[in-house]
Amino acid sequence: MDVPSPHSRFLDDLLPRMQRNPTIAGVAVAGSLAGGRPDTYSDVDLIVVVDDEAFDAVMEERLALIGSWTTLVAGFTGEHVGEPRLIITLVGPPLLHVDFKFVRTAQFAERIEDPHILWDRSGDLSRCLADRPPVAPSWDLQWIEDRFWVWVHYGATKLGRGELFEAIGFLGHLREAVLGPLIARRAGAPVRGVRHLEFIAPDEARDLERTLCGYDRHDAGRALLACVELYRRWRDETDATIERHHQAEKLALEYLNDILKQTSLTP
Repeated sequence: MDVPSPHSRFLDDLLPRMQRNPTIAGVAVAGSLAGGRPDTYSDVDLIVVVDDEAFDAVMEERLALIGSWTTLVAGFTGEHVGEPRLIITLVGPPLLHVDFKFVRTAQFAERIEDPHILWDRSGDLSRCLADRPPVAPSWDLQWIEDRFWVWVHYGATKLGRGELFEAIGFLGHLREAVLGPLIARRAGAPVRGVRHLEFIAPDEARDLERTLCGYDRHDAGRALLACVELYRRWRDETDATIERHHQAEKLALEYLNDILKQTSLTP
């Protein structure tokens, strides 16, 4: 495992302290450190495996435990990303973003990709991974098609009302939920919003620049039209079989073009 120096020093200092806790069954690292292209800007995504019978007690004192293992600058739980077992932290100095995900031993094999095991008290973690392969998250173009034209109408209403902060934020949503995943699938890469697109698909990333805009109604309208054009092109180039909502597409585009004309936004 190729780890940048600041991350390596952090792990070398952290692991012996964690090993002294008898409730910790093992520690693994996921994310870019485990299988990607880590650099000095990478997070550390740790999986802290806890003996099943001690799990509830450990969950109650997670922040205190982390503070006993390393210099905790700030930390909070991960409910906002749908993962209450997660503690998101800054440690240091030097500052380093570290995510501590606490799981029961019985849950360790539930994964979408293989982590790299840093320490395994009994050897059970390695056996868990060997006995149960990872399950990649499903990607459903139909899910996107079912929503996309409703979203286009929503963005057009924000342009029509002149809510440009809303419109600009909405364009970010389309990149994160629609265009980024489409690009990743085209590149055969994991679907992670817009992460790493500049590296895994530079040509498509350059296309995606057209969906950026400043605080300007004409610019925002142009960017929304670019989102629509890229979605239609990349959707039509996939080999996925979906039910296309032709009527919704037609009406949403008519509505968007009417808004652009009413506000003198037509390019």
